[in-house]
Amino acid sequence: MFQDWKTKIKDNPQVSQHLLWDVNIEKIDYQKMKTFIVERVIERGSEEDFYTIFQLYGGPEGVREIVKKNCDFYDPRDEALARVLFDLEKKDLKCYKRRQLRKERIGY
Repeated sequence: MFQDWKTKIKDNPQVSQHLLWDVNIEKIDYQKMKTFIVERVIERGSEEDFYTIFQLYGGPEGVREIVKKNCDFYDPRDEALARVLFDLEKKDLKCYKRRQLRKERIGY
């Protein structure tokens, strides 16, 4: 999936503005906000938005690493989509590990 991402490269890559409705788009720092942006694209982004984050963050492998190490999905559907798109196991995701630790602390 997304093997053709390099053919979709743009001169000025930007994700859809509706994904960043709560951010001043003129002042956005795509590097500092990469986790936030990747989460938003997975939650509500279009195919074009996926190509944009691939261009910004080192292709599907770069985005895969961001998802694996940084993303915190609240909706199980978003987590499942990320796992399928980036060939990840639940145990690979930081958010899954964090949930398991919370369960251990709470005792259920």
